[in-house]
Amino acid sequence: MAEQRRKLRLGEILVQQGLISQDQLRIALTEQKQNSLPLGRLLIRLGFVTEAVIRDTLARTIGQESIDLSLVAADADAIRLVPLEFARQHRMLPIAYDEPESLLTVAISEIFNVVALDQLRALLGPRVKLKTVLAGEAQLAEHLDQFYGHELSVDGILREIETGEIDYQSLLAGGEEYTQPIVRLVGALLVDAVKRGASDIHFEPEFAFVRIRYRIDGVLEQVRSLHKTYWPGMAVRLKVISELNIAETRIPQDGRLSLNVHGRPVDFRVSSQPTIYGENIVLRVLDREKSIVSLEQMGLPPAAMATLERMLAKPEGIIILTGPTGSGKTTTLYSLLSRLNTEMVNIMTLEDPVEYPVAMMRQTSVNETAKMDFADGIRSIMRQDPDIVLVGEVRDRDTAEMAFRAAMTGHQVFTTLHTNSALGAFPRLLDIGIQPDIMAGNIIGVVAQRLVRLLCPHCKAPYRATPEERAVLGATDDKPLTLYRPVGCKACSFKGYKGRSSIMELLPMDPDLDDLVGRRAPARDIRNLAVQKGFRPLANDGIDRILEGVTTISEVGRSVDFSSRVE
Repeated sequence: MAEQRRKLRLGEILVQQGLISQDQLRIALTEQKQNSLPLGRLLIRLGFVTEAVIRDTLARTIGQESIDLSLVAADADAIRLVPLEFARQHRMLPIAYDEPESLLTVAISEIFNVVALDQLRALLGPRVKLKTVLAGEAQLAEHLDQFYGHELSVDGILREIETGEIDYQSLLAGGEEYTQPIVRLVGALLVDAVKRGASDIHFEPEFAFVRIRYRIDGVLEQVRSLHKTYWPGMAVRLKVISELNIAETRIPQDGRLSLNVHGRPVDFRVSSQPTIYGENIVLRVLDREKSIVSLEQMGLPPAAMATLERMLAKPEGIIILTGPTGSGKTTTLYSLLSRLNTEMVNIMTLEDPVEYPVAMMRQTSVNETAKMDFADGIRSIMRQDPDIVLVGEVRDRDTAEMAFRAAMTGHQVFTTLHTNSALGAFPRLLDIGIQPDIMAGNIIGVVAQRLVRLLCPHCKAPYRATPEERAVLGATDDKPLTLYRPVGCKACSFKGYKGRSSIMELLPMDPDLDDLVGRRAPARDIRNLAVQKGFRPLANDGIDRILEGVTTISEVGRSVDFSSRVE
């Protein structure tokens, strides 16, 4: 009863603060009777409030959030910090350790057990910060045995496999699956990849071994090579948890799985591809916490931010994002839509597939099995009274025509296009089959972007720019120019780079540019007029980042052509 009163007080506080309505509270309480989930988690799932609002409100009421341990992947670093006897005595389970932040997340069944928490702080010392989450007592006891009863590090699991036989058939059984080393090996690799900030995990079978690579900050890095005897069991496990057909090995398959890794929910999009040495499996890490960021968090210059704001303020027309695969177009699209996502507008999306569910947006995956492509999807969406439409990608004439038709009939449309630059969008649309007079007046603007790695702030080293580098950067005076180079340290795994940021070129359209586009003017004329109106190419934005000391010429040169700047 006390727990129920606390939940009711949380709902009442949210209503009093105007964060939810009485109707929304009634819906959540009705759902709670059916699901027996904490009220805060239900309100977030229903899209009535954001996680940040619930977190802050809970801090003022019961000061706690809860977690489903069945979705948690074990973190060996966290387990090592708390002895089993201590964890069992105080009914708590360490589930995640964030080393850079020195933050240990602990699941506990008695959240108000101050004595246990004080003893844990004394055990950990002043350096480690503590975060607690609420877990069910029976579930906690079960996972204590699982997490502490088995080796959880990749090296330890490999030693365990090498000294004993593996029963691959038991991987399919629903029983004591956690006792299987292959199960823990796959889990440990997924946890390791997320902790290291990987965007993709590649399992690549060769003639005598399987190569495991992570894509970190846009660059593939080999992390393991295992004997080929490991791969059948690992492939089965990956296919089981991502709900793929384990009996089918001759055709490509796509699946999805969700785990609680490093203390937060992370989705993985799974793709299998038959090769001559077995199935190649790639997992795309869909970490919503890191991938959906606000415009303010993107670190854009004030002028670029003001230009984007003006483009978003236009009520109708089409905004096009361009760039190659992996250039961050999806992240930017979600950032733009999140700025517009309120109860006053109806945002509908067509994606292939939906990567990040967002509250209040009506998101649809383009599904070949349902015979719905982008063009058919737009036709259907237009009958759903949308204000804003996202079309994941313009690939053909039908899709492009439908997207422009939506823009011409009073809707704001967002889409992506594969071109090398913002100015390249016009010949690409012509090539697809869009007439110049249709483009003119209906394009709000074009955004082209790339992702560049950032220098590690802990170890980057200054040096004097060479004459060639000064020429590339356009430094014409005689003043010394200081740039920075990568060095490598523990904080960046000895790579010299840590994290990525976008460089952009923004081309907002106006009547003068529309006139040139409508008359099929040469690209040089459009470019010259755009530059007169303040257009800054990708290279200029990249040079700004180099001069700020946050990246290097070689890194920007991987994405931007500097050859025209060298005499």
